[in-house]
Amino acid sequence: MSATLPGFGVAIIDALIAVLMLFINLLPDAIAEPFQYRFMQRALLTSMLVGAVCGLLSSYVILKRWSLLGDAISHAVLPGVAIAYLLGLPFFVGAFATGALTSLGIGVIERNSRIKSDAAMGLMFTAAFALGVVIISQITTATHLMHILFGNVLGVRDSALLLTLFATVLALIVVLLFYKELMIYVFDPVQARSLGLNTGFIHYGLILLLTLTIVASLETVGIILVVAMLITPGATAYLLVNRLHHMIWLSTLIGVVSAVLGLYLAFHFNVASGGTMVLVVSAFFLLAFLFAPQRGVVMRWRRRVSA
Repeated sequence: MSATLPGFGVAIIDALIAVLMLFINLLPDAIAEPFQYRFMQRALLTSMLVGAVCGLLSSYVILKRWSLLGDAISHAVLPGVAIAYLLGLPFFVGAFATGALTSLGIGVIERNSRIKSDAAMGLMFTAAFALGVVIISQITTATHLMHILFGNVLGVRDSALLLTLFATVLALIVVLLFYKELMIYVFDPVQARSLGLNTGFIHYGLILLLTLTIVASLETVGIILVVAMLITPGATAYLLVNRLHHMIWLSTLIGVVSAVLGLYLAFHFNVASGGTMVLVVSAFFLLAFLFAPQRGVVMRWRRRVSA
């Protein structure tokens, strides 16, 4: 059984890459040429999945004002990664464990003291990140752990790719099945409770899904940059549309396009792929900030001048 599962996973990866290449080969040679390499094909699939799942959840992060929470979780996974490395365990096991514990710890501090949520997040993620730095400083070779900080999509492993695929599919299923419940919870938690919804379950379920997404993105954009991929697509879509379902689909599209374009530019200019993806999505936000039809700074200025 243990030998069959990895083989089945590799078969799924190969099938998805084959489908992608059908579309890639229709593009002009100058664009398609980098993706003829096997490592670029795997990187393309991983980047698309990370862009999709981060973009999908980005809308909820923005609407719930959880930007700092995403930052807290992304930093809190570092000690779990380091401990898993020392014990010879898969990185995602330690990362998910410490990310989930930090999320629960933030809730415990907020509910049982006078400390507000933003301060609780700051306390937890700085302590967890400091612990991770201390542990890493005692490891003889920390080169591979640096990929967790900054990402290494060009060398992504099968296990990381399968985890990313699982996180993407799970997030899509959750949003599709519980769209109405999530919408009510995001916009009016009080009404959600009055309707009999278990808001505590929704709250922590969404946090755990967010944690899984961050863990799945570790080897692609890294701990430091995953926060931008979780915030910027949703923030960009928020400036452009007014309805939640439009915002979700647009932020997902922005995440995918930013990841693919960032990977392509990183290959051509021989720069860090994770950082390039974030620069691309940040450029999309800047364009929306300036030129969004209703909320863009330039467009509002033009309306005032014409009035």
